[in-house]
Amino acid sequence: MESPPPPKFVAGQDREDRISALPDHLLLDILERLDLREAVRAGALSTRWRRLPKHLSRVHLNVGQFQGVVPLEAMDAFTSAARALLNVVEGQCERGALKVLSLSFYISSPHLSSIGRLVVDVVSLGQTQCLEFCVLLPPSSNTIPLLAENGQQFMSFSRAYPVAFSWLTRLTLKKLVFGHSDVTDLITACGRLRHLYLSFCRLADPFSALKIDVPRSGIQELEFSFVGCTGIELISVPKLRRVGCQNWIFENPPVCFGYVPELCVVQLFSKAKEWQVPFALSECLSRTGSAMNLSELYLDFLHQMVKLISAYHSNIFCINIPYVLLYQFQLCIYVLAADLDSA
Repeated sequence: MESPPPPKFVAGQDREDRISALPDHLLLDILERLDLREAVRAGALSTRWRRLPKHLSRVHLNVGQFQGVVPLEAMDAFTSAARALLNVVEGQCERGALKVLSLSFYISSPHLSSIGRLVVDVVSLGQTQCLEFCVLLPPSSNTIPLLAENGQQFMSFSRAYPVAFSWLTRLTLKKLVFGHSDVTDLITACGRLRHLYLSFCRLADPFSALKIDVPRSGIQELEFSFVGCTGIELISVPKLRRVGCQNWIFENPPVCFGYVPELCVVQLFSKAKEWQVPFALSECLSRTGSAMNLSELYLDFLHQMVKLISAYHSNIFCINIPYVLLYQFQLCIYVLAADLDSA
């Protein structure tokens, strides 16, 4: 059976009509690969494309994609685009419902409520598999008082929209100041959260430790970079599988592990400051029930000295890890340093 001839286009016909003649699944694939501004524009200009956004399975929207003289103008454009893309899925329960939603936005009180309501509408359909927030600070908000104010605004935002936050699976927070229990409270409130990344964040009292005690949380990955506190204490994080700590600006050891029975991977990347004294991994890994499933350790101290101590009756190496632990798991160590001292 012969296939039907391709559609004929007259000379000078609008180029958009050629694309619009494609099947829906191809148009959706094109939309999901476009810059989101272009996707919104396509829906506004084309009758054929206007009904497609509600069938998108993935939406990634970043405030950096929108230009504005000031951050408020960029957030105006961001919120308008989010409304155009997400409002149309309200009440839709078909198979093509949105499954992956990633939003990167500034802390901006006039816009947070709009974002919260839009996300609640989406997750209420029950189809969302991955929800990610990347919360940024406007470029002009780098003073300590503004960092603290934005941290409080974000915590108020999380409490105002508990349904939205209960669906979060990944959260990135940059340049925010938190109270002593805010991070624990946040993880507890985000029941589906699996990954948390804190970058250039700090505690309101920088001379206190960041303590995370979430015995009922399913969080699996924690990443810290330039966190302002005296140390990080993971008191009880039973589902935690990976921890990364980069460029810590407090005393050693950077992380102390409490109850983390499923921890598999630890990554420590930093150049030691002159005032930081050397530390043994036994200081943070020797507690009962701590890291008994640890299998990968990544170290990068930027060409500074790392001392390897051979384990008794073992062919593997450890770094001041108690022998009793070495008999209970096989530890693979990746040392990204130029100078090694083996004993």
